[in-house]
Amino acid sequence: MNKLIKIIHTTELNMDLVKNGILLSKNSVNNLFGQREPWQVASITASSVLTSIWLWNFLFQDESLYNRLKKFTFTQIKKIPKFKKQVEEETKKISDLFENEVIENTKSEKYVVELPSQGISRDELIKTVNRYLNLGKYNWKEGFISGAIYYYDEELIKLLTEIYGLASYTNPLHSDIFPGICKMEAEVVRLVLNLFHGDSNCCGTMTSGGTESIVMACKAYRDFGRNECGIKKGEIIVPRSAHPAFDKAASYFGIKIIHISLHPDTYTVNLKKMENAITKNTLLLVGSFPNFPYGTSDDIEAISALGLKYNIPVHVDCCLGGFIAAFMPQAGFPLPPFDFNLPGVTSISADTHKYGYAPKGSSVILYSDKKYRHNQYYVCTEWPGGHYGSPTVSGSRSGGIIAACWATLMYFGMNGYITSTKEVMDTKIFIEKQLRSMKGIFIFGKPTTSVIAIGSDDFNIYRLSDALNSRGWNLNTLQFPIGIHICITHLHTKPGVASLFIEDLRQELIEILKTPNVELTGKMAMYGMSATLPDRTIVGDITRYFIDAMYYTPK
Repeated sequence: MNKLIKIIHTTELNMDLVKNGILLSKNSVNNLFGQREPWQVASITASSVLTSIWLWNFLFQDESLYNRLKKFTFTQIKKIPKFKKQVEEETKKISDLFENEVIENTKSEKYVVELPSQGISRDELIKTVNRYLNLGKYNWKEGFISGAIYYYDEELIKLLTEIYGLASYTNPLHSDIFPGICKMEAEVVRLVLNLFHGDSNCCGTMTSGGTESIVMACKAYRDFGRNECGIKKGEIIVPRSAHPAFDKAASYFGIKIIHISLHPDTYTVNLKKMENAITKNTLLLVGSFPNFPYGTSDDIEAISALGLKYNIPVHVDCCLGGFIAAFMPQAGFPLPPFDFNLPGVTSISADTHKYGYAPKGSSVILYSDKKYRHNQYYVCTEWPGGHYGSPTVSGSRSGGIIAACWATLMYFGMNGYITSTKEVMDTKIFIEKQLRSMKGIFIFGKPTTSVIAIGSDDFNIYRLSDALNSRGWNLNTLQFPIGIHICITHLHTKPGVASLFIEDLRQELIEILKTPNVELTGKMAMYGMSATLPDRTIVGDITRYFIDAMYYTPK
């Protein structure tokens, strides 16, 4: 009882303090405005409110104040005539570098910039396309590249070319006209759902690739958050290693994206920081299995548990290695749970055109429930042309791609994919073991499926990439920290390819370690420079010039 009385007295004392505080504030305001005209009171009040709103909007934006100040500072510096001229000169050199590379790669062919007056014959068209396909310096059919082409077999190409031709003019948008194409798409989705242990409630759609699958998932969760949870300013939480398609979706759909740092030893997402970033506006938690840069996989089981704990959807990005991970246990390579077996996982993206070996332009986005897929759809009911609805970004879609993807899955079957997975993983294990035995380089984390990322504490690793490039190998470059990676495909399982790669790398590594402090030159010097530039807008401009060069035609 005494404790209760003490609490009551304390509460009364606190109430008196609040009351006195309000009275003091009231008197202060009255003293401040007591001698002023009514119009002055109204003007000061309005100005104060507007200033407060402006200050709040200025301070609390999706982009941090620090980043905005940094951008503003660099923008102002680049307006100074001396620096402006220097930046323009350097970016012109870079633009010319990209353009000249395109010119060099296509110098044997004339550019067609106007329609021919008469149509070109079939034989001539076939010859021209074959010549175009052989432009460039990389022997991609023999496995000299990282990723990009995941399977190449003349028999399969002949089959898929015929099937694509049969369905090339069909369009699943017109489901009443082409019900067979819609049937094939539905079967692709259900087949892949079964691979990822989806139950009868699970669903999905096909898309044009991994980026669209991710973009569609983010759109679905944005709308689900708005419609079902009242979240007006949604946020998605992703590992720093997550694919930039999530950033793209955030940019397109006005979603705030929060990047979580990785553990420096495992190169997987820091789960404690991910949990600390969760707010009432969180729409989605993301994990990669595996991620693109390092080939390491986030702890999906733990992310799933976070999703359940806070009632937040969880997306697993399996775009890169999903069609290896799905078959690894049956091929003799155990994996931790990562798919719909986990109750917190609500969506998965997986690319059928990577290790599913289907032609380019096909992927799937899968959901644990139709309530999420319904928010992916776009529906317009007020158009004079009738009711319009489409499942993905595209309206019209290629029935040929759907048919070719379906046929690829049928062609390989379960045993075909298990065999291929074993071959890829055996090759990956061989290459990783050889690389780990070499001095002067290290492997980032523990690769889960087919990607091996390489770094060095002794020299600039871009030198190794450049040296291998001179031998005909094309590897991917990484930044923050700098590194390179090779994505093992079925092409690398061909006899002698992996051994040749290791031998070429070993020889170049020996030479580099003789002079480890030599500086980079050429295009690799530009990559090295861009990784250290504090003004990322310049790096963005460099990327835009690279894309510009892809559309080069003579003036």
